[in-house]
Amino acid sequence: MPPAETVALAAPRGLAWRRLPSLAIVKPYATVGIAIYLVFALIALFAGRIAPYDPLEILFAPDGQLAASLPPSAQHLLGTTNLGRDIFSQLVLGARPSLAVGITAAIGVASIGTIVGLLSGYFGGLIDTILMRLADVVVGIPFLPFVIVLAVLLHPSLTNIVLSVALLLWPNAARVIRSQVLTLRQRQFVEAARMSAASELRILLIHVAPNVLPLSFLYASIAVGWAILTEASVSFLGFGSADTISWGYMLQDAYASQALSRGQYIWFVPPGICIVLVVLAGFLVSRGYEELLFPKLKD
Repeated sequence: MPPAETVALAAPRGLAWRRLPSLAIVKPYATVGIAIYLVFALIALFAGRIAPYDPLEILFAPDGQLAASLPPSAQHLLGTTNLGRDIFSQLVLGARPSLAVGITAAIGVASIGTIVGLLSGYFGGLIDTILMRLADVVVGIPFLPFVIVLAVLLHPSLTNIVLSVALLLWPNAARVIRSQVLTLRQRQFVEAARMSAASELRILLIHVAPNVLPLSFLYASIAVGWAILTEASVSFLGFGSADTISWGYMLQDAYASQALSRGQYIWFVPPGICIVLVVLAGFLVSRGYEELLFPKLKD
């Protein structure tokens, strides 16, 4: 019989990690979601080289007239706005703040949800009661109105949007992670770690936490889409940052300029499609994670 410490170290804490690389192979739609993320990440990374103009630059035609509402052409792939700004440049550079909001908010949601779920599920008792009642309160807060109020009270910025998403979306992740921890703390490898005189903190961080990290990534992938959709909604309503060109800003600008009534669909359709694709990518990846972590969900 191996000693208790050996048994503890041999616990299946890396099992979930070993299954993650098979996600893209086993789940084709998860592969599509990851591919969408990679494409937009590359666009955001090289946006400065791809975009031919400054997104806020007012352009003029060779005859000196304002290059306003021009149709798509070789010089302006998606045409120009009513103020003579290049739409394609706005679309490409708009990927940066949109993805920055999505990724940062996802990290915040996953971090808060994981920490709360671990503490609540492992220690239980009063800690569990306080944290879960706090989660109930947060769930009851209206999402979009809270984001708008925070933007009004503080200052319209991407930071406030990230803060709002992180503060309101963590309860779902925390509850699921808590339920997983409740089962993990009863497993034999955890008991073996206790018998080897390992501290509660070491057991929590070394033996329990790695087994719930895949769930953290699952909710992080969902939060990416929610954050980008929230930023687009807030910007469309006019509560976004006026100095930052994002896809939501483009939609708000097109709406305020009555692009729809003038038939300038090329102005607002591309950013709308980009938002839909990124949100869809989060759903596809999360669905792949669900079936990988919970095989019973398979048809």
